[in-house]
Amino acid sequence: MDFDPHLTTDPFPRNDDGSATQSTHWPGIRWQGGKAPTVLQVVPTLVTGGAERGCIDMALALQAAGGTPLVASEGGPMVRELDRARIPHLTLPLASKNPLTIRRNARRLAAIIREHKVDIVHARSRAPAWSAWLACRATGTRYMTTFHAPYNFGSGPVGGRLKRWYNSVMARGERVIAISGFIRDHVLGNYPVDPERVRLIHRGIDRGVFAPDRVSPARLVTLAKQWNLPDDRPVILLPGRLTRWKGQTVLIDALAKLGRKDVLALLVGSDQGRTGYREELENRIAAAGLRGAVRMTDHCSDMAAAYLLSTVVVSASREPEAFGRVIVEAQAMGKPVIVSAIGAFQETVIPGETAWVVPPDDPDALAHALDEALSLTADQREAIGARAMAFVADRYTKDRMCAETLAVYAELLQPR
Repeated sequence: MDFDPHLTTDPFPRNDDGSATQSTHWPGIRWQGGKAPTVLQVVPTLVTGGAERGCIDMALALQAAGGTPLVASEGGPMVRELDRARIPHLTLPLASKNPLTIRRNARRLAAIIREHKVDIVHARSRAPAWSAWLACRATGTRYMTTFHAPYNFGSGPVGGRLKRWYNSVMARGERVIAISGFIRDHVLGNYPVDPERVRLIHRGIDRGVFAPDRVSPARLVTLAKQWNLPDDRPVILLPGRLTRWKGQTVLIDALAKLGRKDVLALLVGSDQGRTGYREELENRIAAAGLRGAVRMTDHCSDMAAAYLLSTVVVSASREPEAFGRVIVEAQAMGKPVIVSAIGAFQETVIPGETAWVVPPDDPDALAHALDEALSLTADQREAIGARAMAFVADRYTKDRMCAETLAVYAELLQPR
């Protein structure tokens, strides 16, 4: 069961100031010196995304473990989650890459560190990480990072060196969390970091949200009506913002090769202002004669219901994913999935048992996998779903991610 941030009973002793000497939810975690830490996490914004979701999850987990979480960012809708838990949010222009702003942010963070007696600063993105690193150098505070993406190195010899240097702040943590084995290999292969400082902690999904028995029939009916889904057609779901590397064009081409008009493919995700790409997709759908078989819909606020309404979930990414939360969520909902054989997808599925793994940017291979997935019998589909749910429950839960990250915090409380 996922942790409850509003725990009402506390079986562990506390200090006179109320701070915990041991984690209330993870008994294996004991705080150095008998005092739970104050941890400041820094992210650019709290609008949407994996880094932001991880930041909120860890703030709640640390609070539940008796510690004091703080979050600094430019703000966004997700701040409401912090407000509900009474976790302080500090508004700073941390999304800015302007060197002068980064320096000013560093001074402000140093003042926050001193005022709140911060023990650890945890950076999750490059621009705020530079400010955090400078602030930690000025105050002697422990500094750690989470590597959320395989940042590119730019182009040209000069641009490449500058971009690599800019990225390197994420490898300067006393501990560096890699969110997948793919990211760990990227970090160790591209930055002069001691492997002993790197911790592999996969991202985790909330099993209190992504579980078939947590979705009511009313939610399914509501979403099916909203999307006007027919009852007699299998649904192919490709979630992801409308951007070329997510592979929407690959799926459209695969559907054209599949030649079936009795399916409905849903491209679920916002274009985030990429109206030119949206128009390109619409033209491609029309040219392939798939207007009745492919639809685009904006961001969905009930993805758990969306997965349950689908027959198969596809990620056709043309570039490596750092983790690929969608595919883990879909498996948690008991759905067969099809993924590209690049990036972390190769570790978040069991090929041939929970997923079809196809070469990236290969419509023929994707069409073949779709044909097989759509031809499954009810018993075969049920068996795949059971394997997928057990696989995710064993490896990719929010509880596991939070517990392993709290253990890193506990490591950093040890004397240098």
